[in-house]
Order: sequence, then structure tokens, then C-alpha cells
Amino acid sequence: MFQFILGIIVLIVGYFIYGSMVDKHFGADDSIETPATRLEDGIDFVPMSWGKIFLIQLLNIAGLGPIYGAIQGALFGPMAFVWIALGSVFAGAVHDYYSGMLSLRHDGQSISEITGIYLGEGARKIMRVFSVVLLVLVGTVFMTGPATLMGSIKLFGLGNADVWLAIVFVYYFLATILPVDKIIGKIYPLFGVALLTMAGGIGTMILIKGYKLPAFTVQSLHPSGLPIWAILFTTIACGAISGFHATQSPMMARCMTKESYGRKIFYGSMIAEGIIAMIWAAAGMVFFNGIPGLSEALANGGPGGVVNTISTSLLGPIGGVLAMLGVIACPITSGDTAFRSARLTIADAMNYEQGPIKKRLTLALPLFVIAFGLTRIDFNIIWRYFAWSNQTLAMIVLWTASAYLVKNNKSHWLTTIPATFMTAVSATYLLQAPEGFKLSTTIAYPVGAAIAVLAIVFFLVKIKGKKSVKA
Repeated sequence: MFQFILGIIVLIVGYFIYGSMVDKHFGADDSIETPATRLEDGIDFVPMSWGKIFLIQLLNIAGLGPIYGAIQGALFGPMAFVWIALGSVFAGAVHDYYSGMLSLRHDGQSISEITGIYLGEGARKIMRVFSVVLLVLVGTVFMTGPATLMGSIKLFGLGNADVWLAIVFVYYFLATILPVDKIIGKIYPLFGVALLTMAGGIGTMILIKGYKLPAFTVQSLHPSGLPIWAILFTTIACGAISGFHATQSPMMARCMTKESYGRKIFYGSMIAEGIIAMIWAAAGMVFFNGIPGLSEALANGGPGGVVNTISTSLLGPIGGVLAMLGVIACPITSGDTAFRSARLTIADAMNYEQGPIKKRLTLALPLFVIAFGLTRIDFNIIWRYFAWSNQTLAMIVLWTASAYLVKNNKSHWLTTIPATFMTAVSATYLLQAPEGFKLSTTIAYPVGAAIAVLAIVFFLVKIKGKKSVKA
């Protein structure tokens, strides 16, 4: 289990060392009054303690990503640990930190508006549409998925999926329009603690029972039939880096009372998610006696079945309850904030004040009418594009952070390097994936790399030109 333990150590040490570097480089300043106190409205701008915000942010960004994605990513073998550890520390946590802190510095504005400030009006308009479509898609799928599951297992004796869909629908609507501290602020911290307890229990039992990981060899790093580049980097998204997080961070930026809390909340929640992903990737690899066994388990019961089997086997009846939390509560607690974020994104774009309940309803109702219509459609094909769009959004946010650093006369490499990497990932995935252009790796790899090189060259030329004009 050396690889697993080393991965956990890298994440924890990364938080304290690299996280401190990122925070210092940004220049968090507690003398600057935050939007939570300066614009407090009792609805979206509500001061909260950093601990509560951390747990809410963890639930906002987690969903099923660090569980389902990590289990499916475990099919790639121990290379999954490398990506989770390094991706979280040097890319995902940096991405989450900057998306939150830039929002904090700009009145809690949504990520589309932040992008427009630093990348221009064209980028702003594209991101507005891109973000809202992505958020409604996420919210709808995280509405129908749990409802279908609760109906299939007849939770509380109720086996009608449409009734469960209606219940989740009503909850989502209330969470979208009510003050952030009334529902989200009260139940999310509890679910956050449960999620961490679930992962901690699984990780502890793996170590206690002495499970063995696959040998860390060149062959195990790259199992046959699974091209690591760039499929691994989109399969494990939320456990390493995810653009969806950038749509959630501004909501919590509106609740922070000090800038110095940013590292704990934004960088820290991504590291916590990385630890959760690391645990579930390890559980997937070892519990079914290796990767072939995991592959068979996924084919028979899907990731939900794998989670339930591992949880109940290692943690008993309590594990079964926690597994239920993992496959039902986690997506629900990301779906509701997806709709809330969509409302705020549209409000920011329209400069439409959200204090009066009537104005919140004006934006929320059309979103839910669209969402209801989308629940009648089969998302199996459309949802596959989420993997690409999610990482593409992360790429854009990292380039936005780079532009911010350049504008403030700071070294941009801390964000430019992961931005270039994610550009290569997004481009290559689109070129080679079945839902993309279906090109062979011999074409997709070099073309994807070339696109990334062109992106960084364009960026460097652009900033050099601006410096020349200033001079």
C-alpha cells in the first residue's frame, strides 16, 4: 500500500507547502473588506464561519466525482494515484483557489464575469452561455439520477421514481431561491462530515485488513486497452481538477469574512476531495482482487454497486447507510447548488439584483421549466460530453488566473503550466474520444500537443506585446 500512503502524504504536504506558496503569491489580505460584510443581504451574501464554508464547499464540488470517477479511474492502475496527487496539488487546488479568490476580489461575481474581466468581452459572453448550460445539465442529471436510484431501492417504501423526482425537484427549487444559510448552510456541514467519515472509514479498513495493491510497474501504470493520455485525466476529474468547481466557488466567496480563509476553504476542500478520491481509487483496486475483478464488478453493478459492496463489506450496516449517502446525497448536494449558481450567473450577467423574492423567482422558474423538460430526455449520449466540457472550463479558468497574475505584475507560471497541460488534455480528448472526432492516437496526441504549444506561445506573445506597449 506504499503508493496509496505516499499519495495521501503528497496531498497533505502539498496543502501546507504548495498551498501556502499559492496563497502568498496571490496576496490574501485581511485588511480588504469582503463582499460578505460589505454587501450583506441575508440571501446570497451571508457571513459564515470558515469551517462551515469549507464543509459546504466540499459538498458543492464533490458530487459523485471523487467516488465514481476515482473507482472508474482505478481501472488505469496505480497511475490513478499519481494523477490524483499531482493533479490536486498543482492544478485542481490552484484552479479552485483562484476561482474563489478572484470572485472574492470582485464582489463575489460568477466565474463567467471574472473571465470577461481578464480575457475580454468575447470570453465573457461565451462563458455565460457555457456556464449556464453546464450548470442546468449538471443539476438535471443530479436530479434524475438520485430519483431513479431511490425509486429502484424503494427508499422509505416508495418505489415510484417520478414521485421521488418531484420531491427532489421541489427541494432543488427551495435551495435555489431561499437564503443560503436556511437550507444549504444547515444541512451541508452534516453531510460533509458524513462524507469525510465514510472515506476515512474505508481508508482505515483497507489498511487494517492488509489489502495489497497491484505492483507499481510500467505495465500496471498503463493497462492494455486504456490509453492514459488523455482519458485518465477526464475520467478522474473532480478528484484532481474540475471546471465545475469554478461555478461553485463564487457562492462561498460571498460568505467569507476574511481573505486568509481562502487557502483553507478553496485549496483545502480540493485537497480533501483528492484524499477522498485516493481512498476510493485504492478501494476499487484492492477489494475485488485487482483491476480485472474491478472491471467485472463495474460491468455487473456499475459504480453504485461497487460503492455499496465495498461500504457494506468493510463498514457493515453503518457502511450501507454511508454508501447511500455517497450515491444519493452527494449528487443532490451538488445538483441544488448547480441551479443556484445558474441563477446567480444569469443575475450577474443581467446586473439583476436578487434581494426581493420576486426577482429570484423570475430567474429560477424558467431554469426549472427547462430542467423539467430535460428530465424527459435520455442523457446517456449528451452526458458523455460533460467530461470534455468540464475540463475545458477548468482550462479557461486557469488561463483567466494567468491573465490576472500578468495584469498584477506577478509571475504567471504557477497557473500557466497547469493551463497549458489542461489545454493539451481537452484538445486531445476531443480529438480521440468516441463522442469527439474519433481520431487515432497517432494523430490525436501530436495535434493535441501542438494546440497546447500554440496556446502558450500565443499567451506569451500577447503579454510581451502588452509589456512593450506599456514601456
